[in-house]
Amino acid sequence: MISEPGQSGAMRYVLFDVDGTLIDAVDNQRLVWRTWAERYGLDPDEVYRVALRTRPMETFAQVAPDQDPGECLAALHELEDEDVRSGAYTAFGGASELLSALQPGSWALVTSNYEHRVRGRFARTGLPVPEVLVDAAAVEEGKPSPVPYLQAAARLGAKPEDCLVIEDAPSGVESGLRAGMTVWGVNGPAAVDGVHRHFGSLREAVRDILAFASGPRPHRLEGSAAVESS
Repeated sequence: MISEPGQSGAMRYVLFDVDGTLIDAVDNQRLVWRTWAERYGLDPDEVYRVALRTRPMETFAQVAPDQDPGECLAALHELEDEDVRSGAYTAFGGASELLSALQPGSWALVTSNYEHRVRGRFARTGLPVPEVLVDAAAVEEGKPSPVPYLQAAARLGAKPEDCLVIEDAPSGVESGLRAGMTVWGVNGPAAVDGVHRHFGSLREAVRDILAFASGPRPHRLEGSAAVESS
């Protein structure tokens, strides 16, 4: 097992986003939003563009202001639940070995999705589920608010400065940075603004994530100017 206390005496923790970071769900998300948009006679590409940077209720307010937001959300949830049951999912390379190597109680999932969907996707891909999972229902303020990551740290008994956030999206990166944590980006051709390190894929980051979890507390870099690419 990995993630013993570092030389500083402090336990080290890793907080993972899910979609786009551990689970490759881009095609699923695009299909769900396309189907939803077509139900309401909207441009699927425009709807998806908005949905990528806002929470669902904010998306509805922008793309379908004349529709009942509760009905819009119910339709979206129906489509997402069906996708979890029947859609094709894959875990990003390195996800299984990484999560299996981390010590129980040293890592958590922080997602803008809902717990039952995360558990369904993890069951489909064979990934382990940690003790702490902070989902959309657990917080009133979602990413980019720092609240989700701060709640995960609190539930783990961790200090923000002892936490490493693994993210792929700008809103999640901002959330982790505002929480006062080290933030590394994965699964993108270019670094998201603000990350302390960037890896083109999750697999490329596995060794360094495990080293963070098991090593002494590092001097944390500040700001996007300090980005390291691997």
